[in-house]
Amino acid sequence: MTQPLPSVMCAVTVHVNVPGERQVPLPAELRYDITDPYAVQLSLGAPAARPVDWLFARTLLMEGLRRPTGTGDVLVIPRHRCHPDSVRIVLRSTAGVALVDIAVSAVTAFVRQTVSLVPPGTESLHIDMDRAVAELTGRRD
Repeated sequence: MTQPLPSVMCAVTVHVNVPGERQVPLPAELRYDITDPYAVQLSLGAPAARPVDWLFARTLLMEGLRRPTGTGDVLVIPRHRCHPDSVRIVLRSTAGVALVDIAVSAVTAFVRQTVSLVPPGTESLHIDMDRAVAELTGRRD
């Protein structure tokens, strides 16, 4: 029997701001799976209600704790004087923009757990190249 691969999950309540709307608290999860060591997943909404998932680079979240970082669909902005206890993640899609505020303590603890599982710079050691090639080529050996 194979052992499940290590992962990290952090359940949090985030505050979502959409331009022109009131701020809304929402259940969310941050997830990190060793099978995709370069990425983290942010799932917004209750699991029973089909959450909205965003997948982005773990380094983006790590760097975003210290300085504004990212381009394109996901930006991470560290706490500032208006929101000293939260990290802001800006999510952009064709549907619009959402500002997601997450407690800095939860993000910091989550990042620390991912780093203890897979230290930065060692991600490539955790990639199953045979599986990755099979997925890319559609082989089912």
